[in-house]
Amino acid sequence: MRIEQIYTGCLAQGAYYIESNGEVAIIDPLRETQQYIDRADKAGAKIKYILETHFHADFVSGHIDLANKTGATIVYGPGASTEYDIHMATDGELLELGNIKIKVLHTPGHTLESTTYLLIDEDGKDHAIFSGDTLFLGDVGRPDLAIKSDLTKEDLAAMLFHSLREKIMPLADDVIVYPAHGAGSACGKNLSKETVDTLGNQKKTNYALRADMTKAEFVEEVLDGIAPPPQYFAKNAMMNKMGYDSFEAVMQKGNVPLDPEQFEALANHESALILDVRPQSDFIKSHIPNSIFIGLNGGFAPWVGALITDIKQPILLVVPEGKAEEAVTRLSRVGYDNTLGYLEGGLTAWEASGREIDTLESISADTFANIYKEDDSIKILDVRKDGEYSSSHLETAQHFALDYINSQMEDVDRNNTYYIHCAGGYRSVIAASILKARGFNKLIDVAGGFGAIKQTDLPTTDFVCPSTI
Repeated sequence: MRIEQIYTGCLAQGAYYIESNGEVAIIDPLRETQQYIDRADKAGAKIKYILETHFHADFVSGHIDLANKTGATIVYGPGASTEYDIHMATDGELLELGNIKIKVLHTPGHTLESTTYLLIDEDGKDHAIFSGDTLFLGDVGRPDLAIKSDLTKEDLAAMLFHSLREKIMPLADDVIVYPAHGAGSACGKNLSKETVDTLGNQKKTNYALRADMTKAEFVEEVLDGIAPPPQYFAKNAMMNKMGYDSFEAVMQKGNVPLDPEQFEALANHESALILDVRPQSDFIKSHIPNSIFIGLNGGFAPWVGALITDIKQPILLVVPEGKAEEAVTRLSRVGYDNTLGYLEGGLTAWEASGREIDTLESISADTFANIYKEDDSIKILDVRKDGEYSSSHLETAQHFALDYINSQMEDVDRNNTYYIHCAGGYRSVIAASILKARGFNKLIDVAGGFGAIKQTDLPTTDFVCPSTI
């Protein structure tokens, strides 16, 4: 028996390769499926099952492509309705894979069809659970994504309470937990940075598995502090349910080199968004006017999904040398399949063609501190998340969370000069690029963000826990 966790850091997502006696199951595959086929081919094995823990909202799964290429059976839990062929498993059903078995445990709560897969080894012993978004390390899946007219988030949270206590907690403490996500995912509130644990340790450390917890307490604690889901979640879930274009077709369409003339023509005629994915330092020095920065070296795909509201938006890429295929791939993982090509030769070719470039003013934290001391009425935009801002911020800073920038535009004035910072410098450049593209031209980025600002002697407001007062 072989189990491999295939973890993708930028999505905080774990897919799984399980092999026994020449047969393979893939759990929650990513959009680019060749990696799974290559593993099976190298082992001389055949992919038999593609097991989906639920209709994913934070990424587009590769289940359909993988089934088309291999003939494997797509398996969902009870209640899953799709536009393509699947095996809808029943609760408690045993799937045979080589010398092992995989038991289907219907665990609704995160979504109605959410399913945990229990691996039973060659000796008939419960070995591991692949818990999807039902159970994370340190947390559980958010129960607010499958709300319907007759079903509330409280109803789903109550279902999750019973799923955990009736299907998962009775299992032995030495059962290994393999979740679908880790720290950084928006599918839960406070996920661990670890990606594998034992169920026994989770029973001791995960607040949601407290033995003495009532259902009412569980519902209250699970729902407390959940931020609104990113706008692309519902769209990705629908793609996973209804189907999508093949990854190869998306790559063929998007991984196309364009000279400056072709690039500009498409930008004008197709109303394409110019997405600059280079490091923020390069964007600051020079970029195409009205382009949007979201760098590959940060949380690229989730920020694209959160900020580009039209999932079918035509996109033109400005990429570092040799990174076009990676950029198109990572866009496709969150359903942005309408990339039209990339600027061949990058900004060097653009400038050589005589076309206009733009820059973003950026200053050090020390320079910013001196400016602030001379005039503490300057306008400051803190674009960090709610929790970061609440924990500590500059006393006069306006909270302008990047997550909600599209709904906050009325809170800023084009006539004002704004100093923008995040935690380290990545998100502030994203925010500045969006504001610049919408006609805000008096913007100054604070390099190094709040981390650098904290090293100065500027006054900050720090959160104090009420219990310590």
